[in-house]
Amino acid sequence: MSFRLAQRPGSYVVLKYVRPVIKRTDSNQLHCAPAPAGVFDASRADVSFVAGLLVDKFAYHLPLYRQHQRLTDSGVTVSRPWLTQMAQQGSGLLEPIYAAQFDSIRRARVKAMDETPIKAGRLGNGKMKTGYFWPVYGEQDEVCFPYFPSRAAQHVRDALGLTPTEQAVLLTDGYAAYENYAKKTGVTHAQCWAHTRRGFFDAQAADPKGAGVALTHIQAVYAIEEEIRERRLVKENKRLHRLTHSKPRVEIFFDWVDRQFERQGLLPSNPFVQALAYARERRVGLEVFLTDPDVPIDTNHLERALRAIPMGRKNWNFCWTELGAQQVGIVQSLIITCRLHSIDPYTYFVDVLQRVGQHPAARVAELTPRLWKQHFAANPLRSDLYRTP
Repeated sequence: MSFRLAQRPGSYVVLKYVRPVIKRTDSNQLHCAPAPAGVFDASRADVSFVAGLLVDKFAYHLPLYRQHQRLTDSGVTVSRPWLTQMAQQGSGLLEPIYAAQFDSIRRARVKAMDETPIKAGRLGNGKMKTGYFWPVYGEQDEVCFPYFPSRAAQHVRDALGLTPTEQAVLLTDGYAAYENYAKKTGVTHAQCWAHTRRGFFDAQAADPKGAGVALTHIQAVYAIEEEIRERRLVKENKRLHRLTHSKPRVEIFFDWVDRQFERQGLLPSNPFVQALAYARERRVGLEVFLTDPDVPIDTNHLERALRAIPMGRKNWNFCWTELGAQQVGIVQSLIITCRLHSIDPYTYFVDVLQRVGQHPAARVAELTPRLWKQHFAANPLRSDLYRTP
């Protein structure tokens, strides 16, 4: 017995609805049943097509012009603007779900935040504006990508608000905007060890020996985190393990950092000195994870989640408008959260695009991927494509 992997090219199906025409005997008038309701009024697009369009564009980074080519090759004639309209209307239906998910993240006690650039909106003379997504990751494995037109510190407050949850912790890199927000709101500001490590990694050419020692110290701290994962320690057991094993390692590292500044002949512009200064200035934030078991050691979980944005940039390059960037953020937030909860985004979109119009607005949070998995995943709404006659 042997096996081979084969492939059927992606296919499109035209659904035909036969509606009987009835003539009333009393009035001799003709009557025809209305067309089945779709996600958009009087639209030619089945919900499966809209869901597939969004998943192909945002999960698999297939721009609309390529999808248009594929439709044409399959013998389907539609216009490019119509595909754009379907994507815009689909993201519009999903916006209340995105907003509910963002509210859930804001209520989280421990959040991670970062920022990444995107070209959005025309500046003139063939140039594009540079805006930013500010992804926020909540402790229940939910992520949202709010879009703002700049990297200004004000946008941290715009995204998170000024009334944080009690004992809130914000985990970030060393960008000063986050420190300013923490001071204004009183949240605990935790710092990312991966960004600290990156500085020493980049400094290896300037001071191979010193950078190597730093990387060895940091590697020892990460080894303890790996041990915690292997032993599946949580809550108090995790905190005690960190205090017992990680804290001495962290203290040894910072004692070593202090001693390096006593060395002569190192200029402030030296990359190794800059890495040392970065670590020493952020010591308080880098030690937060030692006493709070809910705080990760770094923002790598957020970095993995936001990878979809750089991947997208390599394929669709930019957004024509800032509104388009906001729509990218909405759809990517839900797709990536689906991935985090092992949900098929296509199945999810087919269901919620049909459900959101009838679902009570006060309970729209039930349609966020995390809660949808509990309430609806066992029996999701399907397209007519899968209904047998």
